[in-house]
Amino acid sequence: MARKPNYGYEKRQKELAKKAKKEEKNKRKQEEKDQEKLAEEQGAKEQGQETSAEE
Repeated sequence: MARKPNYGYEKRQKELAKKAKKEEKNKRKQEEKDQEKLAEEQGAKEQGQETSAEE
């Protein structure tokens, strides 16, 4: 007699994989936002230095 497939286990594994992928995507997006914010801050500092150097 063949064993009955455990569809509940397969579904749970699929959900876990989907959740992990979503978390990784959100983490990557957050890192990109942080880098953009850091770049903007550095750009603002550089503009401030240029202004004081001209005076």
